[in-house]
Amino acid sequence: MNRFSNSDPSVVIGNFPWYEMVWRSMRGDFKPTAEPSGGYGAFASAWSHAVDHARIAQRQQAPQVTWLGHVTILLQVGGLNILTDPTLADYAGPFGRFGAPRRVPAPLSAEQLPPIDAVLISHNHYDHLCDATIARLLASGQRPHFFVPSGLKAWFDEWHIAPVTELKWWDVARIGDQLRLHFTPSQHWSRRTPWDTNASLWGGFMLEWETALAPAWRFHFPGDTGYSQDFKTIRQRIGPVDFLALPIGAYLPRDFMRPMHINPADAVQVMLDLGAKQAMGVHWGTFMLTQEAFDQPPRDLAAALQARSQRLDAVWLMRHGETRTIDIGS
Repeated sequence: MNRFSNSDPSVVIGNFPWYEMVWRSMRGDFKPTAEPSGGYGAFASAWSHAVDHARIAQRQQAPQVTWLGHVTILLQVGGLNILTDPTLADYAGPFGRFGAPRRVPAPLSAEQLPPIDAVLISHNHYDHLCDATIARLLASGQRPHFFVPSGLKAWFDEWHIAPVTELKWWDVARIGDQLRLHFTPSQHWSRRTPWDTNASLWGGFMLEWETALAPAWRFHFPGDTGYSQDFKTIRQRIGPVDFLALPIGAYLPRDFMRPMHINPADAVQVMLDLGAKQAMGVHWGTFMLTQEAFDQPPRDLAAALQARSQRLDAVWLMRHGETRTIDIGS
């Protein structure tokens, strides 16, 4: 079986001894050590927003984003609807019924999504490749084009899902007439079962909206990643980013998470490496995955932005279900 590696081959992730994982789980490494201020109910209420179904039902030319929790974004641009790593189930785990529980309800169901033209899958971890959400999306009659990392098409073939395009790092694909998609490197790993560690690739997506009237507008979704030189290379090879879906959560304990998940300080560095004009925070405040409290990432992010003399609104902290139009003139 082919095994993939990071761009820095010395960073090997995923080969954890079973006893270490048991010990970490018993120690509480994979759930918050404290509730958010006021409890989970108050957090969910404060960070939820009713979806504007009429608004997202309209196809958009200028870019618009809706955060659906965790890493799931509905990006509407160039008249097309793009969905990233759709995870709308109650658990991040097999069949959407096991694993890490969701503490902020999904703002909509798969059946309530507008027509989806393309789905971008960054890697095969359960909080990014949710079989329950995909099954419901397809059962509702949708037939989007899936773009997946090398080695992952076999999973979709097993479920008789098509069309699927498999990509290696730096491969380029088209979505319609105006959108060009690059599959970009990240520092992470993959596993769906105990026997397939790093048997499929992982990465991010740079989407370029091309029109005759302006330079390409770039959206970057890095998937899961630790900090690496990959982001400087992405900027050098493709160009600076206009809008960045920036992971800001799931970073404690640091001795375990550092290679695979950036923390807010790393996130600000990623934003600077990519030359991102604007970002939105993702990968936080949804599933019980790691030790930090649900409301800690915003505090750590604010401190990291101030430490690097960046404006606090350089990273939008959107509520689950909220839609914002992106200013392409800035």
